[in-house]
Amino acid sequence: MFKTEGKKIRVLIVDDSSMMRHLLKDLLTTDPEIEVVGVAVDPYDAREKLVSLRPDVMTLDVEMPRMDGVTFLEKVMKHFPTRTVIISSLTPEGSQLSLRALAAGAIDVIAKPKLDIHRGIRDMAEQITSRVKVAATARVMGPSQKVAQTLFKATTRVLETTHKVVAVASSTGGTEALKTFLLGMPKECPGILIVQHMPPLFTRAYADHLKSLTGFDVREAQQGDRVGPGSVLLAPGGSHMELARTGSYYTVQIHQQEPLHGVRPAADYLFKSVAQAAGSNAIGVVLTGMGKDGAEGLLAMRRSGALTLAQDEETCVVFGMPKEAIRIEAVEKVLPLQAIAGAIITHLGGRSEDKAA
Repeated sequence: MFKTEGKKIRVLIVDDSSMMRHLLKDLLTTDPEIEVVGVAVDPYDAREKLVSLRPDVMTLDVEMPRMDGVTFLEKVMKHFPTRTVIISSLTPEGSQLSLRALAAGAIDVIAKPKLDIHRGIRDMAEQITSRVKVAATARVMGPSQKVAQTLFKATTRVLETTHKVVAVASSTGGTEALKTFLLGMPKECPGILIVQHMPPLFTRAYADHLKSLTGFDVREAQQGDRVGPGSVLLAPGGSHMELARTGSYYTVQIHQQEPLHGVRPAADYLFKSVAQAAGSNAIGVVLTGMGKDGAEGLLAMRRSGALTLAQDEETCVVFGMPKEAIRIEAVEKVLPLQAIAGAIITHLGGRSEDKAA
């Protein structure tokens, strides 16, 4: 894993827009820990510079002429794995391409400003530089390095899912980790609530992607949605999600209070509400991600009697959120990503049979 101590983070900017290249270069070079070693106008230009400059991080637009960024990234991750941050337009097409890029091995995705791009980029300066720095420390997951998925099938005994709920938090690297997690869960599992740090619009496209991939009823959550077995609700980008008890069933509440830990949605809002509404009937999971969001909420869940799990360092792209949760003793079990679904199944009363994918 790349370490930044004693050296600058070398960045290559790839974008077909001359304005964006200049804006990003000016922004990144203001940080004393970052050095922009080159800019590229398209994937063909970038290919040559990747080999000659060997950057620590590449920022990549996905909507470009001649070759789109996703096709290029797939080739890069196969032959010359590079830590990559996607900087994409906030459009349905850009969202779909960005999700494909994350599947191909990109570390993170940042949405370009919608309107005044000069002012927007300046306002995002801290966000962009911090996420480039995180990417520089992330584990590169090339095609041969991705975590092998292990599918579990509940057998013999029916899972005890009545009034149960599973709450999951993830950030950097989470889009792929969540796929592995959901593919390991049986369809009769309790309702699952997910906070994945993503911008607006991306979450809707990601929910549709997970639905088509996993077979679960995955949806971007809306105010008052009911939580039940087999349902998966994803917190909308730009909004917090909380769990509420309504009579004999659970619903979600969506609101836009101030960001927490610099993010919205924030997992701490969800976890603390789950601790209050579900108590020992809940299971909390913290997956790969930067920062400390979810740690305090997971501790509240553990104190309320919930089972609390965290992804181990070896299988994390960024061991930030799990590390903080472990540090404050919010975690009961630390497990490899591919073992988390099985632990939940066992806890719920089912037996699992491993099936390597």
